[in-house]
Formats: sequence, structure tokens, C-alpha cells
Amino acid sequence: MTAPASNVRSVAAALQASQRSAVPSFIVMDVMQAAAEREAKGHKVIHMEVGQPGTPAPKPALAAASGAIERETLGYTLALGLPALRERIARHYQDRYGIAVAPERVVITTGSSAGFVLAFLALFDAGAKVALPAPGYPCYRHILTALGQTAVLLETGEPTRWMPTGPEIDAAARRDGVAGLVVASPANPTGTMLEPARLAEIAAACERNRIWLVSDEIYHGLAYGLREETALAHSSEAVVINSFSKYFSMTGWRIGWLIVPPAMVRPIERLAQNLYISPPAVAQVAALGAFEGLEELEANKRVYAENRALLLAELPKAGIERIAPADGAFYLYADVGDFTADSLAFTQEMLADIGVAATPGIDFDAERGSRYVRFCYAGTTADMAEAARRITGWSRLRHRR
Repeated sequence: MTAPASNVRSVAAALQASQRSAVPSFIVMDVMQAAAEREAKGHKVIHMEVGQPGTPAPKPALAAASGAIERETLGYTLALGLPALRERIARHYQDRYGIAVAPERVVITTGSSAGFVLAFLALFDAGAKVALPAPGYPCYRHILTALGQTAVLLETGEPTRWMPTGPEIDAAARRDGVAGLVVASPANPTGTMLEPARLAEIAAACERNRIWLVSDEIYHGLAYGLREETALAHSSEAVVINSFSKYFSMTGWRIGWLIVPPAMVRPIERLAQNLYISPPAVAQVAALGAFEGLEELEANKRVYAENRALLLAELPKAGIERIAPADGAFYLYADVGDFTADSLAFTQEMLADIGVAATPGIDFDAERGSRYVRFCYAGTTADMAEAARRITGWSRLRHRR
């Protein structure tokens, strides 16, 4: 017997999504979808929207994964990850930063995204307030919201090189009672980096206010002058998040890691057991192999450096002259206020008119992002040159209208 239509409608009306699911969309993914739809109609799109390398995983990673698929069962691993991978990441900190990290403090995660979920759950209770620089990676805010926590935004800009300061952290601790700070260097979307002295200042501010420092170091390896420094150099209590997605060119493999204080290992392990069981086995094997592909990865970085130089020279010819210091990562955060007060409409028109996909600044800064656009330069140099040519011609046409 079929239920009356009125009953079906009343049940559907009563069954609503939870309030915690009512997070804003991750706009860059919406742009990616719009670009894919345009490509499906046969149009050529130059992708400068999503922050991912245009190159595959390094060859040793692919070989390791292929061999594991041939030989191994690839079942569940330990919740904290393969011991060999945890040991290799610990050695990476000694080799790159001169910092001793016990392998037991390394937690393998399903991308940095799972790392943020685990860290935020382990460090902050429901209702906790967490300070974030603005502009910043939008998923910090959205994950906190979904977990019943609150983001407290610290507005940054040119005077502080788009980074927070120690006094601002002190003020947020007094005024808002924040329980932690999330900071990224190199940063998304600006590409700016923390100088060692500023990172030390931030770590000291977190320590004296007794708040957690969460350092997003996912773009380490991608710097074009100033060398990256880990928060572990300044705080033994910092929680570091990193990933194989960016420098290691393995976005779709969904594999990342945390470095956590010894006291947080077991709480995070319990959460990981229940939420994820374990990270993907084949991705962990590939990640272990990726450390043997550094020569290939450095070649990728040289392409990014060339692309960066090209765009910094060419975008001003399009009238896009005010760009945040592009110290690292593979982004340019550009002020397009001379063209528009609506960055979303601007990027939609740019995609429709000239087939260049970029991310509106409102994804990163709801208050001021309407005059900014983020361009990702992780594609080929030929594509970046073509994008610059298209944008220059389009901007001149807009000025003539």
C-alpha cells in the first residue's frame, strides 16, 4: 500500500539536514565544476582555480604503488599509519629542518583535511573559539563550524604582510578567549610566508596565552627565496599538519600527516580508529616511495618558479598590479578592485568569456574578498602564458566598454 502523497511531503518536510551541515560551499570546487561543464561542451579551459599540481605523482611513488597492488593484500593498516612511513617522515624532519621528531609522534591521515578534523576534535571542545588569519583557507572555518566550534578571524593585510602578529594573538586571547590559532606558511591564498622571527613571536604568544598553535605546513618545499621553517623549531607543543598533495604532487592520493605532542598521540589515535579506521594503504605505500622522487619534484618546482615570474611580469600589463608578496606555494592573490567590486561575478565572466578559471577572493575572505582573485600557477608554463595573453586582451576590452 502506497502512503498518501501528503504524508510523504510532511515526512520530507520534517526530515531536515542538521544545522552543522549548513556550512558555506568551498567555492573553488564550484568553480572547478563550472570549468568541467565548460570543458564537456568542447571548450578549452585554462585551470588557475584549484590548488593542485598539473603533474602526476613522482615515478618512484607510482612504482611503489604498482608493486604493492601486484604483491600485497592492501588491507587495513594501523590507525596511525604504516610504521615505515611514520619513520620516514620523522627522518624528513631531521634531514630538512635539523629537528628530531620521534616516529611515534607522526600520525598518517587521509589528506590534510582529515588531519584538521582529527586535530580540531582532539584539541578543542564544542563551543571553543579558534583564531584564524583572514584571508585564509576557507575549510578551516567550515570544519570548525561543522564540529560546533567557532572561528575568530584576525584581519591581515599589507602592513603585516598578510600574517598575524603576536600582539594580535594576545588581544584575541583576552577579548575572545580563543583556545587556539591556526596559521599557514606559505599561506593560501596569498602565498606569503612567516619570517623565522615572526613565527617565533607567534609561537611565544600562543605559549604565554596557553593556547594551541596549529601550523599548516602543506606548502613547505615550495618557496622562492625565504626558506620555510617549521613551527616545531619554536614550540614543542605545536601541532603540525602537512600533506603529500602539494610539493609531492599527490592531491588525489589523499594522504597527509600530523606531528603532535606525545600527550596527544593516544587521543588522536582513538579518534582515527573510530572515524577512519586507517588511511588508505596504497596511498601510504606510494607516499613512502615519493621520498625517492625528490629530483623530479624539484624539477616541478622550477616550473612553478618560471610560471610565477611570468605572471608577475605579465599580469600588470592587464592592469592587475597589486599582488600579495608571492613568497611560496603556487598562488598569486591579486587586487582586481579596478575592474570589479564582485569577484565572484568577475571570475564567472572570465571563465565564460575567455576560458580562464580562477577563484574569487570571497572564498578566502568574506569581508574584503570581493575585490580579490586567486590565480594558481601550478599548470604548464605554456598554459600560464596563454592565460596571461587572454586576461590582458579581456581586461583591455572591459576598459573600452
